[in-house]
Amino acid sequence: MDFTAVVIWLIIAALVLILARASIRIVRQYEQGVLFRLGRVIGVRMPGLRFIIPVIDRLQLVSLRIVTMPIQSQGIITQDNVSVDISAVAYYRVIDAVKSVVAIENVAAAINQIAQTTLRKVVGRHSLDQTLSETEHINSDIREILDALTLEWGVEVTLVELKDIQLPESMKRAMARQAEAEREKRAKIIAAEGESIAAAALGEASDMMMAHPLALQLRNLQSLVEIAVDKNSTVVFPAPLMSTIGELSAFLARETKAAQAAVAAPTQAAGPTPVATTAPPPVPAAPTKVA
Repeated sequence: MDFTAVVIWLIIAALVLILARASIRIVRQYEQGVLFRLGRVIGVRMPGLRFIIPVIDRLQLVSLRIVTMPIQSQGIITQDNVSVDISAVAYYRVIDAVKSVVAIENVAAAINQIAQTTLRKVVGRHSLDQTLSETEHINSDIREILDALTLEWGVEVTLVELKDIQLPESMKRAMARQAEAEREKRAKIIAAEGESIAAAALGEASDMMMAHPLALQLRNLQSLVEIAVDKNSTVVFPAPLMSTIGELSAFLARETKAAQAAVAAPTQAAGPTPVATTAPPPVPAAPTKVA
């Protein structure tokens, strides 16, 4: 075999390899291939090894995986004229490979732009309090609006979440004062409820002590025991104890006076005889503190 034949065979082998390389395509598991033949869509090729006609066919691969798309911070004026900066994140995936290639040129850029405008439109219809407290409702509204627009492109928006809400410093201070006032109000309400419950309990205890007088004396003794725990040199006599001592002294004085009157009656019958009587010393009825 001469040199010319060898060169021809080498050229033929190279052309076969080039044609084989140009006609073989591999579609991955998470992709679908849209086949164009002379500019027209022929069909969709599933994952696996696929063959095309070189130069005539073109196989465009489309990923079906969920794409995470951050929505950059937007300056938005709420319904109550408060300026806030809100950023979000959206998740979408291609459900129709042909539409995502034929209906729109760049799916990611289109969804990013429509998501920004939808975010401003939806948040602008809510007040600041609603924006902070009803984020789930706002997320659902944005996703529904995006779905209605992107289904024509063969794309489904699976989730939209507000990621960050930046408030002006003056609004932050106002909200901090409001939260502090709210906590003070709750503290006062709880303290008033505690006082009411304590007053009701004291009323029931006083009724019980009125029905059982000895209970008050036992409570006084218990108070003395509690005071004596500290080993101090102060002795406290409760007012009920002093009143009891005063009543006992008054009773003894009345008995003494009655006895003296009984002794003086026979003497007055025999003749008037002066009798010296001594009044009992006054007994203090107020609490006395002896150091």
